[in-house]
Amino acid sequence: MVHDPVQLEKERPERLRVLWLSTLGFTLMFAVWLMFGVLGVPIRKEFGLTDVQLSWISAVAILNGSLWRMVTGILADRYGGKLVFTLMLFFTAIPAYLVSRAGSYQELLLYAFLVGFAGNAFSVGIAWNSAWFPKEQQGFALGLFGAGNVGASVTKFIGPALIASVPATGYLGGLVPGGWRFIPFLYAVLLVLMGFVMWFGTPRRDKRPGQGRPLWEMLRPLRHIRVWRFSLYYVVVFGAYVALSAWLPKYYVDVFGLPLHQAALLTALFIFPASLLRPVGGYFSDRLGARRVMYWTFWSILIPSAILMMAEGHIVLYTKGGPKEVMQFTMNVWLFTFLVFIIGVGMGIGKAAVYKHIPTYFPQDVGAVGGLVGMLGALGGFFLPPLFAYAQAWTGLPQMTFFVLFLLTAIAFLWMHLTVIQLLQQEAKHLKHDFELKGDRPC
Repeated sequence: MVHDPVQLEKERPERLRVLWLSTLGFTLMFAVWLMFGVLGVPIRKEFGLTDVQLSWISAVAILNGSLWRMVTGILADRYGGKLVFTLMLFFTAIPAYLVSRAGSYQELLLYAFLVGFAGNAFSVGIAWNSAWFPKEQQGFALGLFGAGNVGASVTKFIGPALIASVPATGYLGGLVPGGWRFIPFLYAVLLVLMGFVMWFGTPRRDKRPGQGRPLWEMLRPLRHIRVWRFSLYYVVVFGAYVALSAWLPKYYVDVFGLPLHQAALLTALFIFPASLLRPVGGYFSDRLGARRVMYWTFWSILIPSAILMMAEGHIVLYTKGGPKEVMQFTMNVWLFTFLVFIIGVGMGIGKAAVYKHIPTYFPQDVGAVGGLVGMLGALGGFFLPPLFAYAQAWTGLPQMTFFVLFLLTAIAFLWMHLTVIQLLQQEAKHLKHDFELKGDRPC
């Protein structure tokens, strides 16, 4: 990392090209990764799938978009983000095209797994931007790049209109497929175009902080317990984000009886702050510190979740005059949407704060550490929906979705707070057992 102010200013245009083009590329890759959330309805109709079969299509895509994050992050450190990101764009275009040509459920499942590789672009972009930006700007830069999560909403907005407007027979005698198949075909074309833009639009000489370092040395930081603590934080702010993005439409339909299109729009009120506020979280992390921002994040998730996990009902008091119902509680859709919006705000800000920790503690190993944190966080998006379903089935209460979120967040918050107390005690050992006020010191 260059620290010379003159050199930093000279490299500023190149840094910005890396930031903006990697963010654009990541937005596209994220849209491809989660496109089955919208394509699922017409796919289920065409192939006659059950809900379980359909859920596996999205699940395998999310799984493959999680597994390789550490590997791709290490490759970006060693060979440069430009090369790795460009190759990923070209590779992902192949299964995206094959999805548009799938003729059976088995083929669709295989191609969905392969196209899910797009999700691993996140760790490449994190390592790439960390290599180009100085420490005092990394929070904002990584936050802006991470705002590419908004790609989750791209297919939700353009998908239904394109599926309805493109004829089922397609164009050019079927060379361009129609219906739902047009979406993955379009993404395949855009991925190829983005690959060329990425290669020719970013600096020719890339930064490779891991070049020449042996693999075992790059993996050494994974022995530190704080890496795994950061991973738990990211399960809360990203894994739960991915899980709720897929779960909330169903929740709105089942609990509030809304039509699917309204449920999707209200879900977007959660997705947008959880994605677009990431640069804000990076800015605050740069100015105020990542741990302070994480305290805000956890409280902004814990408090709404505590309210949302409350079952509707009332307390019955048996008095001399007979039973009396008091403290009736009912959750309406607008209060629910507002509380979920607050959770989205916390998650959006918290994602950047988590990744601000990584270049601070591991400046030479952002690829490996960021890749592991991203991998485990994304795997949370794979495992949390079944936990939501099992909790609901066990209790019969849909509100248990937010009990799971509350419990997960409370564990992460407690771990962080105990760590902070331990650090403070290490810095002021003479006050470790001093709980009482002495002299005229303010409490």
